Amino acid sequence: MTFSSSAVPSFSIDGVRIVFDELSETKPGGLVGWSFVESSSVLIDGVATGVADPSDSPVHPSGVVSIDQVVVMTPSLDRTCGAITAATGLPLKRIREAGGGVRQGFHRAGRVILEVVERPDVPADRPAHLWGVVLIVNDLDATVASWGPDVVGAPRDAVQPGRRIATVKSDVGLGTAVAIMSPHTSSN
Repeated sequence: MTFSSSAVPSFSIDGVRIVFDELSETKPGGLVGWSFVESSSVLIDGVATGVADPSDSPVHPSGVVSIDQVVVMTPSLDRTCGAITAATGLPLKRIREAGGGVRQGFHRAGRVILEVVERPDVPADRPAHLWGVVLIVNDLDATVASWGPDVVGAPRDAVQPGRRIATVKSDVGLGTAVAIMSPHTSSN
């Protein structure tokens, strides 16, 4: 994971660059863009997209070693997944009906899962937006202990069998949902 030295905070992991907007009194901040190694600089259904440097990403002092998922919120799964495929060539791998009118579509960018979530409460005329990111750490318990209970919740079992997850608290003020997760193992 590498961090940008520019005025706008960003980091790169596994060839995906994540850019955070700065917090202010008039806007909540959060993720504002992403980049892919094999992409052109375009908008993907309203999400600013650029070209990433394919350089290796070192382990960050926080223990983060890679990105597991980037979550995109949209009023139209078909529209956003189609835009991702058109801009990146990444096919839609599967769709999951999550209940309550929520649908999830999944693309794969190398080792990173792009999870597109359609929710019925998102106004139909809104563009897609980056909603959150799930980061992989080698030692979840050590990272949670290092960050402390004011920053991150207690680890719990993840949806994926054999994995655990902890969520960064919203009142930390990142402006976007962030979770940290244990790594994949040969059994999961």
